[in-house]
Amino acid sequence: MRTENPRLSWVASANSHIDFPLQNLPHGVFSPPGETPRGGVAIGDYILDMRVACEAGLFSSTAQCAAEYAAGTTLNAFFALDATERRALREELLALLDESSLHRTRMHALGDTLLRPMKSCQLHMPAKVGDYTDFYVGIHHATNVGKLFRPDNPLLPNYKYVPIGYHGRASTIDVSGAPVIRPKGQTLPPGQSEPVFGPCKRLDYELELGVWIGRGNARGEAISIDNAKNHIAGLCLLNDWSARDIQAWEYQPLGPFLSKSFATTVSPWVVTAEALDPFRCAQPPRPAGDPQPLSYLLDPTDQETGALNIELEVLLRTAAMREQNLPAQRVALSNSLNMYWTLSQLVTHHTVNGCSLQPGDLFGSGTLSGEQPDSYGSLLETTVGGKQPLTLPNGETRTFLEDGDEVILRARCHREGYASIGFGECSGIIQPAR
Repeated sequence: MRTENPRLSWVASANSHIDFPLQNLPHGVFSPPGETPRGGVAIGDYILDMRVACEAGLFSSTAQCAAEYAAGTTLNAFFALDATERRALREELLALLDESSLHRTRMHALGDTLLRPMKSCQLHMPAKVGDYTDFYVGIHHATNVGKLFRPDNPLLPNYKYVPIGYHGRASTIDVSGAPVIRPKGQTLPPGQSEPVFGPCKRLDYELELGVWIGRGNARGEAISIDNAKNHIAGLCLLNDWSARDIQAWEYQPLGPFLSKSFATTVSPWVVTAEALDPFRCAQPPRPAGDPQPLSYLLDPTDQETGALNIELEVLLRTAAMREQNLPAQRVALSNSLNMYWTLSQLVTHHTVNGCSLQPGDLFGSGTLSGEQPDSYGSLLETTVGGKQPLTLPNGETRTFLEDGDEVILRARCHREGYASIGFGECSGIIQPAR
């Protein structure tokens, strides 16, 4: 494994782990069997129990406060810390888990009270979500969907000036593994003039990144573009499940409502902004003829380092595939570089009108499709609105999701000379409407 620093961990499984090597150390909330939830850090196949680590006095006075917040039943207070305090904790965690750690013997003595096998633990929502905003910054997705409805004018004029978003429903955001119940609602069948009520027939997934907000802002005080990245605590994967037939009937003139509010799934681990720093890169240049962002959204440093190179993947496993013991099938491979706007631009635009953000607020990036069909982040695009079914290796076909289908999102960061890090999985199985 190549790395910018050939540091290995005394936690052996971390040194070859596809998602959680020493260089990652994402935060989450978990509960060991029979115990209450508390904060933890993923390292290889284990979870470092932050409550036990704090009680054992493993942290210096500099990092102790941040460690105690990271040990809580939610991470909201940890997110609220200044970025320098979170970085101080990360540096001490790196030192503690390094193979040359001065506290290695002491930590070994704590045994499986300190390092909990991840497979035996339950993972929870990392934070209490006060507000949820879903953006629409995947330009290829926006173009593909626009073509289905407006072939000659897929992108409306405001798209290249405004980071488009809508206020979503926080109460139905759940952690990976939670069941996804098929929603009911009104739909307008083709050729009819009046709607009918019943279960959604065009259920879809959306491949997105989730953005966890760290320190917030006072009401009426915008977060400037040159400071916005300091208000991002970390990222996760996000599946914004969508009822396309309900959406088609309801979305005009105010946008999505019941078609989106029934379920949103996030991955349980928060990959910190600091762990993602090696994978920052320049924002891809806008196509010739596109307008430059307005001045409040334009910062040279953000344009040079505000994008992230994250490989994004969608896998599908049907009920029949599980019965036949077949693996999940990849149906899309995309990248976060397909974002038309940077994460800092989303934060700044969200607050420019004086809107206050709070620690634990969550943003969705919008579907991050690539340019080619094998990189499309929704079935709406892959099947061209249901006209071209997707054929799976076992012969099954899909235009939209059926009951029993499992959708799995994965993400990893790669860069030559650096250790790769991952996000874990974001998954959900469709259950019948109730």
